[in-house]
Amino acid sequence: MPNFDYTAHQKNGEIQKGTIEATDRAAALSTLRSKNLQPIIIKEAQSSRGLNMEINLPGLNKVKSKDLVIFTRQLSTLVDAGVPLLRSLTLLKDQTESLPLKHGLTEIVSDIQAGSNLSDALSKHPDIFSPIYVNMVRAGEAGGILDTVLDRLAYQQEKDSALKSKIRGAMMYPTVIFAVTIVAFIILMTFIVPKIGAILTSLSNGKASLPIYTKILLDISNGMKNPKIIIPIIIILPLAIIIFRRYKKTPKGRYKWHSFLLKVPVVKVLITKTAVARFARIFASLMSAGVSIVEAINTTAGAIGNAVIEKELLDSAKAVEAGGQLSSELAKSEHFPPIVVQMLAVGEETGTTDTIILKVADFYEQEVDTAVEALSSVIEPITIILLGAMVGIIVISVYGPITKVSTSVSG
Repeated sequence: MPNFDYTAHQKNGEIQKGTIEATDRAAALSTLRSKNLQPIIIKEAQSSRGLNMEINLPGLNKVKSKDLVIFTRQLSTLVDAGVPLLRSLTLLKDQTESLPLKHGLTEIVSDIQAGSNLSDALSKHPDIFSPIYVNMVRAGEAGGILDTVLDRLAYQQEKDSALKSKIRGAMMYPTVIFAVTIVAFIILMTFIVPKIGAILTSLSNGKASLPIYTKILLDISNGMKNPKIIIPIIIILPLAIIIFRRYKKTPKGRYKWHSFLLKVPVVKVLITKTAVARFARIFASLMSAGVSIVEAINTTAGAIGNAVIEKELLDSAKAVEAGGQLSSELAKSEHFPPIVVQMLAVGEETGTTDTIILKVADFYEQEVDTAVEALSSVIEPITIILLGAMVGIIVISVYGPITKVSTSVSG
């Protein structure tokens, strides 16, 4: 059983420090309160932590979207069935197989036992619960409709997770083919072509009679084996990738990269439709939960995934706060389709913005499905053609001269 170091207030106001043995942090908190102590800090003792060797690898301590969807759906069901919130969270903490989520829920349960509300407890774990999640829960608590809000949250996450899975699935096949193409090219150029090249040069008495495309192929092959050429490439290429990735994480770099993606013909359509679908789904969920329109826009903007469209939404939020209409502001956007603006305007006029914008979400999620399928159907044959073209060029460059030399020798 682990030990916990604590600092707590006594009844007379004095500070008491010590160590207590308990099954977990929540149990330690409960024991201290039973002794009329008001805990200030509780943390697992160093000796206990030393036995628990935690491995911090990238992605290991991240909660998977599937686990979060399951947790939200189960919490919604339990709360709707009348199970007390604290008991619901404790049950879900004990049964979840996700260690990062279990650790987060342990602290959340402790915070709620200490008197915190759910939204404040969730907000302390931004790596698990996004601002959208927290704001919707906060609105549900304020309006007394937490069960309804959790149900909407679960549905929203399921749709978002399905959307991401479809996009990842569409890109998986082309990515594998591209990787295989690169590996095949390197193997051919470093092991097979040099051997055949040596035969060609010996048969043709030098490179004089070789076609230009064969000479280029042999030069590339020799360059890939030349340390003076390949070593700088091996050093510079990874360095350039690291610098580029870091630059993309800066506000300026992220904005420029996303702006570039919105100019690529096929990619632009997919990004725009995905952004509109995500905006409509999340914005409608926040509005129906009772979140103010300005807060809903600002919160949704951060979940769009594209810095250019995010900036347009943030600018729209400022205009709405100054008394403008969201539909009028989005009409100035280069990326929100006119039909979305018109439907939003109808919703503002009739007071049914959340209902109408949900229809927009349903429509554009179907559009994204269609766009993903179209992208897959275009990328797959193009990738195969490129692979075939690469192999064909190598075959023509190698066997063309061999045939020519053989013909001249036999003649």
